[in-house]
Order: sequence, then C-alpha cells, then structure tokens
Amino acid sequence: MRRRIYWTALVTLLICVPALSWAQGIPMVNVSDSGKGTQYSLSLQILALMTSITLLPSFLLMMTSFVRIIIVMSILRQALGTGQTPPNNVLVGISLFLTLFIMSPVLTDVYKNAVTPYMQGSMGFDKALAAAEAPIRGFMVKQTRQDDIGMFMQMARKEDVGGAEAVPFTTLVPAFITSELKSAFTIGFLIYVPFVVIDLIVASVLMSMGMMMLSPMMISAPFKLMLFVLVDGWSLIMSSLAASFVP
Repeated sequence: MRRRIYWTALVTLLICVPALSWAQGIPMVNVSDSGKGTQYSLSLQILALMTSITLLPSFLLMMTSFVRIIIVMSILRQALGTGQTPPNNVLVGISLFLTLFIMSPVLTDVYKNAVTPYMQGSMGFDKALAAAEAPIRGFMVKQTRQDDIGMFMQMARKEDVGGAEAVPFTTLVPAFITSELKSAFTIGFLIYVPFVVIDLIVASVLMSMGMMMLSPMMISAPFKLMLFVLVDGWSLIMSSLAASFVP
C-alpha cells in the first residue's frame, strides 16, 4: 500500500510539473551555459532530485561503511546464538547511525564543497557533482584493496591508470564492495572463534558427564552472554569497527 501511494504521488508530480511550468511560462527542459557553469531548469532539478532519492538506498549500501557494519553485526548475533535478538530493525539502526558517525567527515566535506555552493548559485551542477565525488572517491580508495581494483580493471579490459585516484567510478564501486565483504567476513571470523571455543568446551564437558541428550546450546548460551557482557562486548565491537576504517 505504501509503495502504491509512493508511485501514485510520483506520477501525479510528474504530471503536474509540466502543467505548472507551462502556466508560469517556465520551459520544461532548459539547459543554459553561464560563466558559473551549466544551469538546469527547475523541472530537470526536480527530476534529478527524485532520481537521487530513489537511488539513495543503493548509495548507502554500496558506497559507505554500511555493508561491513551490518555483516559484522549479523555474524555477531549468530555467534551469540540469540536467534532474533537483537532484532533486524535494531541491527539496521545501529549500523545506520554508526555509518553516519564514520562517514561524517566525508559528508561534511561534500556539504561544504558541493551542496552549499550549488544551493547558493556559485557553482554549476556538473562542477558540484565533481566536487561531491572527490571526498567519496577518496574514502572508497582508502578502503579498497589494490588487488581488487586490478582484478576489475582487468575484467573491464581497461588500460593501466596513473594511480588509484584515476580509476573509473564504475570500476571502483564493485572493487570497494568486494573489499568490504572480505573485511567484514575477516572481522566476523575473529569474533566467531571465541564463541565456538565455548561451544566446544561445553559440548566436551557434557559428553564426559554422559549427558549426550542435553543440547550444548542451552548451556553455552548463558556463558557466551556472560562473557560478552563482562568484556563490554558492544563497546569493543563499535570501537573496533570504527577503527577499522582509519587508513
């Protein structure tokens, strides 16, 4: 129902914008080149805004630290053996706000160097887009392995570039995602090992006592939770994830 309402509102907006533009004498499509850069009409700006809102979840998932954080959180929940606790909404919320914390310098740079000049009219759309791409590209390059960049450059049959800063954006994004997956599963493995050791110890003790019909998970779960609370596990996980993005 929400999706239907969203698409209905979008179609209504697309129908009303041309009528309003015609009534007010504003051309529907207008691209002018001034001394400050390329200027686009209001309708094209609205269309670009709606497109960016639609693609915003993909940008959040594929071009920020969100992928690594949510995977580590999911592996931690499985290692604790708590089922659906914390629930998915809580994990997504934690990952989202931790992503905002980690990406805040990049977002601040984008806002100061691209969004503010564009809103003030001192910078064209194409120049603002290039200024916004620079800090995001810098963040992605620092977190991407050179081997992954080389692999995707070879798959795309691109010539060697002068450095990682000159890698095409369409090649950098999949390389960044691949590196994030590798880093996330490496961190998840290191988190999983202590809890597996606890499961093995509990299972061995139960076997030696002849209590083979008793599930080891029932005994090991309280010990894992106690260990996680005693070592202040949430603080360690949060700080370690944030520190893993420091180049």
